[in-house]
Amino acid sequence: MNEPLAERIRPKTLEDYISQQHLVGKKGVLTNLIKQGIIPSLILWGPPGIGKTTLANIIATESKRPFYTLSAISSGVKDVREVIEKAKKSGGLFTAKNPILFIDEIHRFSKSQQDSLLGAVEKGWVTLIGATTENPSFEVIPALLSRCQVYILNSFDKNDLVALLERAMRTDEFLASKKIILKETEALLQVSSGDARKLLNIFELLVSSEDEIEITNELVLSKVQKNTARYDKTGEQHYDIVSAFIKSIRGSDPNAAVYWLARMIEGGEDVKFIARRMLILASEDIGNANPTALILANNTFQAVSVIGNPESRIILSQCAVYLANSTKSNASYMAIGEAQNLVRKTGDLSVPLHLRNAPTKLMKDLDYGKEYMYSHNYPNNFVDQEFLPHEISGTKIYEPGHNQRENQFRDLLKEKWKNRYDY
Repeated sequence: MNEPLAERIRPKTLEDYISQQHLVGKKGVLTNLIKQGIIPSLILWGPPGIGKTTLANIIATESKRPFYTLSAISSGVKDVREVIEKAKKSGGLFTAKNPILFIDEIHRFSKSQQDSLLGAVEKGWVTLIGATTENPSFEVIPALLSRCQVYILNSFDKNDLVALLERAMRTDEFLASKKIILKETEALLQVSSGDARKLLNIFELLVSSEDEIEITNELVLSKVQKNTARYDKTGEQHYDIVSAFIKSIRGSDPNAAVYWLARMIEGGEDVKFIARRMLILASEDIGNANPTALILANNTFQAVSVIGNPESRIILSQCAVYLANSTKSNASYMAIGEAQNLVRKTGDLSVPLHLRNAPTKLMKDLDYGKEYMYSHNYPNNFVDQEFLPHEISGTKIYEPGHNQRENQFRDLLKEKWKNRYDY
């Protein structure tokens, strides 16, 4: 029995597919497309071990189309072109049964590799299904992305994962021959981090040498936890270490920030992923306390996109150290969250008349923009007037951080707005 458990119980039909009801349920969008025989090129975006490859296989099987697959890790432009030629011969041009070309980890394809897919997708030689764990907006070229529908696969919840284990014990011949009691599952679910493939591999490891076994948290931790120190860029360690990295920068500890950065680099993490996380942090955790941080983080992202490994490590280190040493503020992050909550509570409040645009005579006759005061016509380019809907007039949303730059903001707001911005 050399085939892993995850392969032995891989679902073959939509009915066997666990979770993702918004896609494959009775009213799911993919279910309806398959019934209609219309399969567009699409990108499946979700965390590892969630069933993207399985879903691609099911789509091909249930739509009765030839199925070709490539891995972005091991395939070059030549491989892409060879598969496209095979697909062209097995399907008809612009027919309802054009072959499906599945590309796993499509975010790892270079621009030239992705460019080589454009013609085949555009001319209908193949229906492309790409799988990615990264945001396709960043990792898939715009020309290709515009020709694909993007579908998001959600992480498995506890019930999904337990149901998967129970189905494995019930349907797999090897497991069905054993007496297995699932007494506790918390540790098992924790160490697998929502990755179904990892969960099944760990489960099989636990039960393979025993005819009777009771799964407890203590058993799982004693046999599995000692093996989780390795950085796994597709699983739990990926999320735990990047979390430690971000929290170290937020906590102003450059030593820890560079250590966790080194862990990611040594583990083969995508340098653009690291740079993108620092770009978000520069705005979320530093913001206007030091606006230069966002500029440096953006330049870092652009630089590592051009340079690549191994030199990118130097640029990433410079940026991480700078961000860790920078003054921190989450005021802008908190402000947009507060504003969005306010919008959800108050709904579509009308724009005050004096702030409305008045491009036509009718709008002017309705007093659109009539009482608006042009700030540049007043001393210091400022005049006190209302900019919020009258229902929420005077609501304070932005709270400046307590740092040198935002203390200046606070003083300026008090000077201009008096009691309205009374911090």
